[in-house]
Amino acid sequence: MTPEQFTALLDTAARSVFRYEALQDYAMPAEDASVVAFRTGRPRPERSVRTSPWLRRIAVQTAAGIDWSRVRVITWPLTEYTRWELIGYVESQAAGEAISVVGDDLAVGVPDFWLVDESRAVLMNYEPDGRLVDRVLVTDPAEVAELADVAARLRAAGQSLNEFLARTDV
Repeated sequence: MTPEQFTALLDTAARSVFRYEALQDYAMPAEDASVVAFRTGRPRPERSVRTSPWLRRIAVQTAAGIDWSRVRVITWPLTEYTRWELIGYVESQAAGEAISVVGDDLAVGVPDFWLVDESRAVLMNYEPDGRLVDRVLVTDPAEVAELADVAARLRAAGQSLNEFLARTDV
């Protein structure tokens, strides 16, 4: 699935978009400048609904009543990337995404995935260093239902981002 096909899929959401993230480090070239700024103590580039098409998508869709949520697996000690990402989640949450975290004891043994309207899923396959290998569209109802069950269990077990950040030194 190409990046354009993936974006188009998200834009077809009518009820919900869910993301499961299990890795502690992702290698996303578009994030490099922001990660370096974080590492060196410099201000991060502005990221808001005004400057980010991604955040704008979340804001527009959540304003239209589409539920966006994400569960992030956390392991200790936090990696630099995870600490950076947790701060960025505050921006996503401000745009309307409900974000929660779970401990690695709740990792589900499936690849990272997206779930759209609980009718289509996208498995995200990564190299061990966090580089994206591919996105695989899943439309088989039984497979999608299994991922929807995983998503429901994770959401129920998750701790809200705000609660986690209030108790954790990032």
